[in-house]
Amino acid sequence: MNARGRLEYLLTLSRPRFWLYLAGPVAVGVAFAATAVSDLLSPAALVLFGYFLLPGNILLYGVNDAFDADVDEANPKKDDREARWQGDTVVTAVIVASGVLGLGLFAVAPRLTWPYLAGFFLLGVEYSAPPFRFKTTPFLDSVSNGLYILPGAAAFAAVAGQHPPLSALVGAWAWTMGMHTFSAIPDIEPDRTAGIRTTATFLGERRTYAYCFACWLVAAAAFALVDWRLGAVLSAYPLAVLAVARSEISVERAYWWYPVL
Repeated sequence: MNARGRLEYLLTLSRPRFWLYLAGPVAVGVAFAATAVSDLLSPAALVLFGYFLLPGNILLYGVNDAFDADVDEANPKKDDREARWQGDTVVTAVIVASGVLGLGLFAVAPRLTWPYLAGFFLLGVEYSAPPFRFKTTPFLDSVSNGLYILPGAAAFAAVAGQHPPLSALVGAWAWTMGMHTFSAIPDIEPDRTAGIRTTATFLGERRTYAYCFACWLVAAAAFALVDWRLGAVLSAYPLAVLAVARSEISVERAYWWYPVL
């Protein structure tokens, strides 16, 4: 693989369509914590956003793809919008470097952010990698996806100088649990074929819809405690999953359009 090929592969591996799943919470956390325009462009905010826009995604999905290489041989998604693992020593080095770069955040971010950053790196790596490999245990795979909100929590703490509201953390964590499990529905058959146990394979498609509905209902209720308008916005998710479950809409198609919400 030449240099251009590696670059294109790394970009595909990083899931550009989902970059904002990590960087978006940073922007939201900064926006809610800011009391002046200057806070939006504070060094900590910019560094966190920059890291979680690309390097953080390379780390997260690089580890995932490396340890899922055998499983993904039976996953049809890898023939379309994602790429099968093609890692060589250079690609592996870039993934490792992305992790090392992330550790550098501890040197520039306030100590108040450290628990959130540590949580992200622990869950982000161990979600796919041994010894824990949370993704292969039903319900732990869902709960561990709270890792996606931790960059936003770190950003809020960095700018506000205090921890985010507990109800916001609970709501955001429940949202990620629903989002992860919904995204796993298209993988039910490939995962079952490979012998992988997840929340979705354990529950089956219909009950997984109900699980996602419950997660997103909790998320909407928790955010309503922060601001009723946030609860109203989040209510779009349980309504959307009801629509998908009761319609002829392909879950694969719905999954790829969910980032719009």
